[in-house]
Amino acid sequence: MIKKILIANRGEIASRIIRSCKKLGIQTVAIYSEADQKAPYVSMADESYLIGPPRVNESYLKTEKIITAAKEAKADAIHPGYGFLSESDQFAEKCRSEGFIFIGPTAEVMRKMGSKIEARKAMQEAGVPVVPGTEGAVATIEEAIEGAESIGYPIMLKASAGGGGIGMQVVQSDEELTKAFESNSKRALTFFGDGSMFMEKKVENARHIEIQLLADNHGNAIHLFERECSIQRRNQKVIEEAPSSFISDKTRNAMGEAAVNAARALGYTNAGTIEFLVDKDENFYFLEMNTRIQVEHPVTEEITGLDIVEAQIQIANGEQLGITQDEMHINGHAIEVRIYAEDPVTFFPSPGHITIFEAPEGEFIRNETAVTSDYDVTPFYDPMIGKLIVKGINREAAISLLKKALKDYKIEGIKTNIPMLLSILENEQFQNGNTTTAFVQEYYLPQVQTK
Repeated sequence: MIKKILIANRGEIASRIIRSCKKLGIQTVAIYSEADQKAPYVSMADESYLIGPPRVNESYLKTEKIITAAKEAKADAIHPGYGFLSESDQFAEKCRSEGFIFIGPTAEVMRKMGSKIEARKAMQEAGVPVVPGTEGAVATIEEAIEGAESIGYPIMLKASAGGGGIGMQVVQSDEELTKAFESNSKRALTFFGDGSMFMEKKVENARHIEIQLLADNHGNAIHLFERECSIQRRNQKVIEEAPSSFISDKTRNAMGEAAVNAARALGYTNAGTIEFLVDKDENFYFLEMNTRIQVEHPVTEEITGLDIVEAQIQIANGEQLGITQDEMHINGHAIEVRIYAEDPVTFFPSPGHITIFEAPEGEFIRNETAVTSDYDVTPFYDPMIGKLIVKGINREAAISLLKKALKDYKIEGIKTNIPMLLSILENEQFQNGNTTTAFVQEYYLPQVQTK
């Protein structure tokens, strides 16, 4: 029985997990680096432990320090959140070998899905469509060029391990591939300890649509519909919404069924997400699986009424899913925007001192924040400082409410991407639902670069 959870993370997701724990009557333990001593989540938790210096490789990635803190706190379970060690099969294995419940899938499944190459193979075996690409890693530029000849340009060069757009680049020719291959491989090796690369055909005018899954340890698995995550910069999501305004009910059902079948074939448990690329004809192709909670999970919670973090904890506690697929229904439309401390034109991080931070409030407005007024945003972590989520009876109503809420958002002392978000929401193409992964390059950047 889980009575106390250590949260192996920081920022807004740590605060989010603490809220669900409080609702369930579960005690919480926070860990923090020297740079996060004044972070809101630290004081929200029942207990907190200093884990190390600001840099992640000296704090939030230090498995032994985290395990030691969990032992000292007498925690029953560890929740990894997203990022950091959340998709580390070694961390999951270590937690369980030390006697802690790991709130996530098994290390074996994480290991398989953590390699994009192995994940492709697993999805093919489960009957899920995949993008045409290399069947294994390409070790040399000569192999890469040979593979490109059979796939055909444009090609998406990808790191096998990791995520967040690191090691990923679109290439249009042998010359571009030659330049990109070595640098992306080295970058992947630095960030993930694995420089393996592979290639996929770039799906033109694609949409990035993902299916949220829940699966318990008793053979029950359901999907919670889809999220549209096509608005991205540097291959990282900026705006997410649910449901998608593009796909039909037929495609929605087919994608959901494919995702659930894949989860069952893998023996997957807990919360997870299968991401797809969808072309203009609604053909969908497996992109990757995230074996953790997603940054954008709130939009799914808003349209389904479910608490996904609560479900994660209950599943880890050995409980069965309390809802069936037939009982799942979409209610309204939700949109989330990520608030970044960054220049809205260059996308460069903008750390500094926040003098005033006032998030908008009101009915159908939800805030997930990591900062406060009189707070220092450091350069050590991802520049996301909060998420703003709204819900409307339909997409038009949600967009209208979101624009008003963003205009009411007050952050002083640093640059943020709020001007970018407002510009996108005002764009006619976005309002009409014409949102592909190329949206920022096609509609936003040309607008700001001419100013």
